Amino acid sequence: MVRIRVLVVDDHRIFAESLAAALAAEPDVDVSAAGSGPAALRSLERAAAEGRRFDVLLVDADLGGTVPGVRPAVPVQEVGEDGLVDGISLVVGVRSAQPGVRIVVLAEKDDPRRAALALQAGASGWVAKDCSLSRLLTVIRGVLREETHLPPALLTGVLRELTAARKHRTESERLVESLTPREREVLRCMVAGLGRKAVAERLFLSPHTVRTHMQNVLGKLGVHSTLAAVALARRAGVGPVDLAGDVVERGGQLA
Repeated sequence: MVRIRVLVVDDHRIFAESLAAALAAEPDVDVSAAGSGPAALRSLERAAAEGRRFDVLLVDADLGGTVPGVRPAVPVQEVGEDGLVDGISLVVGVRSAQPGVRIVVLAEKDDPRRAALALQAGASGWVAKDCSLSRLLTVIRGVLREETHLPPALLTGVLRELTAARKHRTESERLVESLTPREREVLRCMVAGLGRKAVAERLFLSPHTVRTHMQNVLGKLGVHSTLAAVALARRAGVGPVDLAGDVVERGGQLA
């Protein structure tokens, strides 16, 4: 019998333990639980090192805490009062570190916008926390067959959100293409969360030159803050600069 290894990631201990116990009663499911994003990433790393990778993660959409090295999946100003982005940010981190793991987001309530964000981040499903165990098992087995699962009531709203996101992405891509190569390098540093001084050090520029480039980036993108520029860059598919490697060669043009 092929066994399915599931990791439940939820900081509500009673819910996480109850769900884990229910899943563990299935003959083909091995289940573990983690109470935070960092704990989940550690569990994934340990399992991979021991040659027993997890197949599916069940992630609380409103997971509390932060994930080291992973920026929020959506800008802070776009998050609702009750909407923590950390569950979706964990999806981003896991998909980057272990793309073979399938992720299902567990939500307290249906929200087309956040469900669309979860799918864009790499999740394979969005299900209600109060769904039946049989329904959840159907989703778990389905995502392992490369299926995407959404509640029928969310389909129209999610498609609308994804269509709007595609439109915004196209416009964002056009704006990013208007930047010079140096300005795009600066933008990637901004996406990575680097400040003016850090950008200057990585690109071998003066802080004054970096400030000028940043002002030019904001102007060409039509935004008024670094956070808004980063949000637009992410919509355009611009990733962060690799903080572990070199950004530019010293022999390149510096301004």
